Amino acid sequence: MTPLPACFTDWFSARGWHLHPHQREMLARADAPATLLIAPTGGGKTLAGFLPTLVDLAEGPHAGLHTLYISPLKALAADIKRNLTAPVDEMGLAIRVEDRTGDTSAHAKRRQRADPPHILLTTPESLALMISYEDAPRIFAGLKRVVIDEIHALAESKRGDQLMLALSRLEALCPDLRRVGLSATVEDPPALARYLAHGENACDILLADPGPAPDIAMLEVSEPPPWSGGGAAYAIPAVLDQIKRHKTTLIFHNTRAQAEIFFHNLWLANEDDLPIAVHHGSLDRVQRARVEAAMTRGELRAIVCTGSLDLGIDWGDVDLVIQVGAPKNVKRLVQRIGRANHRYNAPSKALLVPANRFEVVECLAALEAVRAHDLDGEARGPGPRDVLCQHILIRACAGAFEAGVLYQEVAGVGAYAGLTRAEFDACLEFCATGGYALRAYDQWQRLVQRADGAWHLRDPRSARLIRMNIGTIQDSDTLKVRMKRARGGKPLGEVEEGFAATLSPGDTFLIGGQIVRFESLREMVVEVSRDAGRKPKIATFTGTKFATSTQLSERILALLAQPEWPDLPEVIRDWLHLQRRVSEMPKAGHLLVESFAHDGREKTCIYGFSGRNAQQTLGLLITNRMEELGLAPLGFVATDYATLIWGLEAVTDAAPLFDAASLRVGFESWLAGNAVMKRTFRASATIAGLIQRNIPSARKNGRQATMSSDILYDTLAKYDPGHLLLDITRQEAMRGLVDFGRIEEMLARVDGRITHRRLARVSPLAAPLFLEAGRTPVKGAAEERLLAEETARLMQAAGLTG
Repeated sequence: MTPLPACFTDWFSARGWHLHPHQREMLARADAPATLLIAPTGGGKTLAGFLPTLVDLAEGPHAGLHTLYISPLKALAADIKRNLTAPVDEMGLAIRVEDRTGDTSAHAKRRQRADPPHILLTTPESLALMISYEDAPRIFAGLKRVVIDEIHALAESKRGDQLMLALSRLEALCPDLRRVGLSATVEDPPALARYLAHGENACDILLADPGPAPDIAMLEVSEPPPWSGGGAAYAIPAVLDQIKRHKTTLIFHNTRAQAEIFFHNLWLANEDDLPIAVHHGSLDRVQRARVEAAMTRGELRAIVCTGSLDLGIDWGDVDLVIQVGAPKNVKRLVQRIGRANHRYNAPSKALLVPANRFEVVECLAALEAVRAHDLDGEARGPGPRDVLCQHILIRACAGAFEAGVLYQEVAGVGAYAGLTRAEFDACLEFCATGGYALRAYDQWQRLVQRADGAWHLRDPRSARLIRMNIGTIQDSDTLKVRMKRARGGKPLGEVEEGFAATLSPGDTFLIGGQIVRFESLREMVVEVSRDAGRKPKIATFTGTKFATSTQLSERILALLAQPEWPDLPEVIRDWLHLQRRVSEMPKAGHLLVESFAHDGREKTCIYGFSGRNAQQTLGLLITNRMEELGLAPLGFVATDYATLIWGLEAVTDAAPLFDAASLRVGFESWLAGNAVMKRTFRASATIAGLIQRNIPSARKNGRQATMSSDILYDTLAKYDPGHLLLDITRQEAMRGLVDFGRIEEMLARVDGRITHRRLARVSPLAAPLFLEAGRTPVKGAAEERLLAEETARLMQAAGLTG
């Protein structure tokens, strides 16, 4: 093992610190091609990742860039810079540490290209931009190490795929490059190690002492939770009591809208004027930075937040985490729990607050999973080809390349290990010409092949446009929100364009914890004024809508199958016992379908436990089957665990509704003409470079981008149905918004074991669905029948029928 220089041992001794075993082991493995370190939050992962770099640089001069640190969050890079600069300065080390993100000035970026620091802290998007320059070989000359923080978060998204493609380019420029991945929450270490490795190189896995188990429980509230909803307003007094008992509390929510509502209610109940704040990704950057600075100074007692604070920023005074609403994913819950007591060998304290009665069951299942160290995760499948297309264009910006060489680089990336040369060539052909139906248009003629076979940009000036559109994060169509002033007032954040379109002057909504009044829409900016007087609308914000993971759903079903539920509150136990008396419990390996008459309509409830997206899609497909079978459906509503359908005719035999072949045919025909496909196409086409959201003169607004992408989609569907992007779109839609894969998994798991119970009344488990928002009407025979019946009644009342 590389010994620690004296300046390091002196610095540690002065603070009464010592190296943890995993930090020493990282020094010992400094020359390993790749190492994945899994250590608990507060266990010094970041220092462990940087120690070999700091020791190497302390022992001798190094010209240029030595280590790249890559983070999924700009704020995390800035936080690491603060934490790394302090020991470097205090030890008197001649090491330059800088960050490079979207917030870095253009002047600083130019200087970093000309004179790179020893350690550069950046994001996947900024790295992709850096490798697109012609001088990339000079910028990265001498690069020895890459440290990827919170690697589990990147591995779950296209940002991670883009990062690994960028690292394959760095590997070609720096063959002896060492990779380090850092994470606290990994459900499958060997799989993540394969993701981090490159080509034939193996990746070592280093497991640190996990430390003490977290102190986690459900918050005790005197009032039982409501039947449905996600606001958890009933728990506000108990949450306020916990805030008063702790120094700093993080209150996590699954959606930005829920965070805004909860913060508003918390603020109204905050009679002691405790300093509290709200933090989420749709707020203005200045406001987020102000909240983060106040947290760092220990000035806030509570922060209502979302996934914007999930990852490893070190807020030392946080001593309690509260998760409002079922966590949906155990790994995310563990990550959030780790924000409390961000210190090694100190248990994290967390409380769960179910927002409704069924979530009490889900929260208990999640608690059991955390205590069993049973993390969940979904298999990601092959590397997305839209990201590969963008990578090919990025590579072309840096200069001419040979297709065979680039294919070998890409095929060394784990997610793309199964990529065939034919699939690669199809992506290259798309990048060069746009594909068969578009090759006649000059704007998509981007690459040409030289006489020696190398590919290069047809017009070097197109590199600017490609660079302006680098990245895989897809904005929803959002509009800025500002206070109304003569010259443009204070920015508050942004809301989705679709929500803004519903506003009329005088309407109020919540943003940043305050009620604002919509005044006007000017130059794609929502202008507002303060108005605390009326009940606000609920704004819609960009952000992931989580679905309950497959593994957590399995735990919920196992919990429901228990004969008794001693760990559940009495009111929930009584509810579940009543379900057994009236109907039966859903169970693993079977599909429970209930039907009953209620309020003059026939109801059918399907307990699929497949997550909200899949249950929503199931509602579309089953109502389509019911229409074919003459059952006259009128509409449906879905949650993570069930779909409730209402119509005019009773279901007497549920089995025909779930014929897999018929559902597949119905899905294909529905998907072909659905807006989901166009929305998915737009995202993939933007990533692949067919559509540019950013252009030198201005940025397209959402409506303009949708118009151009819809025209392209319709053109390709009509004239080139086998186009690469249509194939990519279909794959993305299948595993994304509609989650059809989970429906197929459910049908395979059930394998025809369908239990259909005809009930005399509404079942206890079905009852909450009657209160669920987001109902979807079905236009079909039932609507025509009701219209005909109403017409007949009116005619009879008017004496116009015999």
